[in-house]
This record gives sequence, structure tokens and C-alpha cells, in this order.
Amino acid sequence: MQVTPLVWAITIAITIAFFVYEFFAHVRKPHEPTIGESARWSVFYISLALIFGVGVGMVSGWGFGGEYFAGYLTEKALSIDNLFVFLIVMTGFAVPKKYQQKVLMIGIVIALILRGAFIAAGAALIENFSWAFYLFGALLLVLAYRQAFGDHETNPANNRFMRFVRRILPVTDEFHEDKLTVKQGGKRFVTPMLLTIIAIGFIDLVFALDSIPAIYGLTEEAYLVFTANAFALMGLRQLYFLIGGLLERLVYLAQGLAVILGFIGVKLVLHALHVNELPFINGGQGVEWAPEIPIWFSLSFIGATIAVATVASLVKTRGDAAKADREEFAGEPIQTADPSEPTGDRASEPARD
Repeated sequence: MQVTPLVWAITIAITIAFFVYEFFAHVRKPHEPTIGESARWSVFYISLALIFGVGVGMVSGWGFGGEYFAGYLTEKALSIDNLFVFLIVMTGFAVPKKYQQKVLMIGIVIALILRGAFIAAGAALIENFSWAFYLFGALLLVLAYRQAFGDHETNPANNRFMRFVRRILPVTDEFHEDKLTVKQGGKRFVTPMLLTIIAIGFIDLVFALDSIPAIYGLTEEAYLVFTANAFALMGLRQLYFLIGGLLERLVYLAQGLAVILGFIGVKLVLHALHVNELPFINGGQGVEWAPEIPIWFSLSFIGATIAVATVASLVKTRGDAAKADREEFAGEPIQTADPSEPTGDRASEPARD
């Protein structure tokens, strides 16, 4: 896939322009977005991502188009997992609803910058060291295990890193609108708003370690890696407010992502066996029996996994809610009539002499 420096420059400029517009049109004035506003912009950004993918397929071939869609779908799923952690952070720091947009916007921009740096580093590593596929594959298998069996209930607002930050920075007890710092008694303090942004920035760094190796397992084209990540992050702020209640119902999302990361990890290892000339395997010609997983299968597998995880989560939470309602109903005391009081029928009878 040939991408000229001009195309790169135009793509990056348009991406920056979208985020600048987002800030001045929606985030600059603190408010809580309505469901309608969030839905319209979410549909717009998802449609834009799909149109771009169709354009890639028509211009560069549907092989690259399939790689883009597989990467976008994976990054979108990982970004929704990001949102769940963001929700925990917002709750942990008790960020008022009308200020959450600013925190999310800054967090998303930090995520894009970090992913851009990791994309460049990953591209350089793959170009110069083909054995990097083994490294990425092993990393994804470890991350898949942690995603499936790790503790997802830990509050990121109170982890070791944030406790260290609180020790070195003077912090106020309450928010001061959306200010990051405030001056009190002649001394400069940071607000919980800044702590929230620091926590989200640290989380973005951790998630970048997941997402970049994952998408490089689906495509080696740095341009597709960048655009899939950019489109996955666009509209993430609106999606947070649109599916805020649904996030807590996606109880199997972590397991679904673990399956996807594990699948891509295996795909990377198999690919590495093909491209690396190992002197102790097959005379240095690679492993011929190791199958290359086609992109259409990867795209289908990722889409099916996300769908199964979503449906299973909704079924489970609905069943749990119904069970809780039944238990609550069964635990209610049965109202019995007081024998000392007349029943409705006797009370209605006329008095007898």
C-alpha cells in the first residue's frame, strides 16, 4: 500500500481539525450532553469510519480494506473497554457530570498522541527486526490472560501510581469548576480535575500497550493502524454518555477482548514463523506447515466474538435483574388481616339490634 507524505499530512491535519472542532463546539462550555446529541455524533463518526474503510477498499484493494475494518473493530472494542475504566475513574474522583466532557476530551487526545508514538515505534521495529512479531505475539498472549483473569474491579483512582502523585502534589479537597490548579492562601494547589486527567493519561499508556500490538497483528500498514485508531477514538466522548448505563451491563466484555487478543497473538506467532528465517527450523526457510490466517477470517472472528460477548452480557444481566426481583418479591412479608378488625364484607353489613 503506497501512502505518500502528502496523504499522511492531510490525514493528520484532518484528524487534528476534528478534535479542535470538538473542543470549541462541544467541550469548551461545560455541560452534560443529551442522549440525542450523543447519538447523532456517535452515528456520524461511526459512519465516517465505515465510509473511509470502503474508500480504502475501492482505492487500494479489499485486502487492505479488510485489514482496516478488522483493525477498526478491534480498536473500537478496546476503546469501549477504555470507557469502562474511565467510568470507574470518574466515579472514584466524583467528577461532576458537566465537567466530564473536558476530562474525556483531554484523555482521548492523550491516547491518540501515545498511540501515534507507539505506531511509529512499532513500524520501525517491524521493518528492521522481523522477530518483533514474536515479541508482539507473546505480549498479546500475556495481555489476553490478564484481561480474562485479572482484577477489573480495582479503582484506578486509588492505585499505587495515584497515591504517589498525591504525596508529591498539594491537592484541594474539592473541585473548582473545571480548573486544573487554584491558588489558596498564596500557595498553588492542584485540583481533583488534574488528578483525574493524570489517572486517565496513565491508563491511556497502559491501553496503548494492548492496542498497538493487537492491530499490528492484523495489518502491517502503519497508515491503516493510525487511521483505525483515530476513527476508533473519534466519537468516543459521545459514546461514553450514550452507553454510560450499558457499560456496566457488558460483564463479558473483558473475556471477549481476551479471546480477541489471544487470537491475534496466535496469528502473530504463526505469521512470525513464516517471515523469520530461523537457522534451526526447516533449514532457515521458515515453517511451511504454520498456516497464515486470512484477513476475512480474522474480521469474521473478531466481529462474532464481540457480538457473542455483548449478547451474553445482556442476557446475563437481564437474568440477574429478574432473579433479584423474584428474590425481593419472595422476601416481602405476606399481609394478613387483623382478626380484631372487621373484614370488608362484615363492615359493609348493616348493624343488627
